[in-house]
Amino acid sequence: MMGGRSENPELWTFLESLPCGELLSGTVTAIERFGVFVALDDGPDHPVFPGVGFISVPELSWRRIEAASDVVHVGQRVSCVFLQFDTWNLEARLSLRATQPDPFETFADGVAVGQELPGRVTRVLPIGAFVQVADGIEGLIHLAELRGTPLQTPSDPVRVGDEITVVVTTIDRERRRLALSRITSTSVRTCPDDL
Repeated sequence: MMGGRSENPELWTFLESLPCGELLSGTVTAIERFGVFVALDDGPDHPVFPGVGFISVPELSWRRIEAASDVVHVGQRVSCVFLQFDTWNLEARLSLRATQPDPFETFADGVAVGQELPGRVTRVLPIGAFVQVADGIEGLIHLAELRGTPLQTPSDPVRVGDEITVVVTTIDRERRRLALSRITSTSVRTCPDDL
């Protein structure tokens, strides 16, 4: 532990006074593999870290990122939402993504279950294939769905980069998940000519 209330009374009092959801501004001072340190404009300095504010990698962006440096750079000014007082490290846990609209919510507002969408396969895993259907929005076609479609090669129903048409089967706003089903040419019903 960095030190309790008695060792760093000014910092402790400052962090304890911050209400959840407050917008705090500062400057990115260090980028690590696990997150980003931010020197806040207000409040005391940290006794050990290069900033009192800390943003974990998942709180940097709604999109999946490879590294924190994909989103911010040292010296950049940021405004973040205060999430909590980390009493163990004596730091303000912050969220940069909370200051931006959630692209999943925007996407979910514009689609419906049963809707067909074009997509591109981004990852193939043992559980199924992830398909990008909008910028930063991916859904999963479960392996059972893939196996149910006619395959060119039994072991590889789709490959990364394939352009396919999918149907939205589930939109889970709470877990921010999208389930998809694949459309194949054999699954499209046509009316007989004599109707």
